[in-house]
Amino acid sequence: MKVETKNIVRIKQAVASLSDFSASAIVCHDRPAGGPMPSIQKLGKIVKMVREILFPGYFENTSVYPDTLPHYMGVYVDELFRLLAEQTLAGLCFSCNPETMACRGCDVADRGMVAQKRKAQNIATEFITFLPELRRLLIADVEAAYNGDPATYDRNEVIFCYPAIRAISSYRMAHRLVELGVPLIPRIITEMAHSETGIDINPDAKIGEYFTIDHGTGVVIGATCIIGNNVKLYQGVTLGAKSFPLDEHGNPIKGIPRHPVVEDNVVIYAQATILGRITIGHDTVIGGNVWVTHDVPPHSNIVQFKARETTFSDGAGI
Repeated sequence: MKVETKNIVRIKQAVASLSDFSASAIVCHDRPAGGPMPSIQKLGKIVKMVREILFPGYFENTSVYPDTLPHYMGVYVDELFRLLAEQTLAGLCFSCNPETMACRGCDVADRGMVAQKRKAQNIATEFITFLPELRRLLIADVEAAYNGDPATYDRNEVIFCYPAIRAISSYRMAHRLVELGVPLIPRIITEMAHSETGIDINPDAKIGEYFTIDHGTGVVIGATCIIGNNVKLYQGVTLGAKSFPLDEHGNPIKGIPRHPVVEDNVVIYAQATILGRITIGHDTVIGGNVWVTHDVPPHSNIVQFKARETTFSDGAGI
């Protein structure tokens, strides 16, 4: 079918407008020549591989026979190293300044990429040596979910089915990468878990041991949150920020602590909203649907006022 001339002209005008880099600089990433790009597909594979390594027999096809497990571990860890080094390099290069070719923590121009590759490999090595500790942390999280939920009689069910374990495992992977200085990649990993589970945990948050989230959908944990040991959240809990200050140009001031600190042995029930840099003292229970914006002392029980009872007739008043 022949395209009318007026349509061709209009399409060319749209192409010219879309090609105007100055008009789209905010949403167009000018990466250095040869610099790798982060891959959602490969990062998803990394997350799955780490889960397979830490929980053999639960995910994909990892062997659990004692005589073949070392072989599987060697193969998986070798592939994990290569993928993680590649994607770490992509994260480092993505933050590169295209004008100066100055990358984070390395030299410039030709020497920069060599230094970045070395740095990415070192980070991948550090992450892999952390895997035994990561397994220990996640086993404690599994125990917290198992002991805290009377609906399950089997740890296998917790590992295989519970969205909290998937979200927390992704968070703990991502947080370690944050500690190792990797930009962008940790946030991609936790946002993938957010899409998978409905649980939104910022990788910069600091979360202690024996942590669990029951049901999980709608939970939000902000970037500067600090959560202690033996903390349990229910669905819909928000550990968020209030409005934050602006600089002299009217832009939000980044990096300031603006999310709650939750101390040890705290339970926060469904739909509770806790905002601002406040402290929830240890051994406290926060009831469902409450709104908390001030410090709460240890051993507190924060609940709503008792619901008022009334009578409805034929739907009146509803």
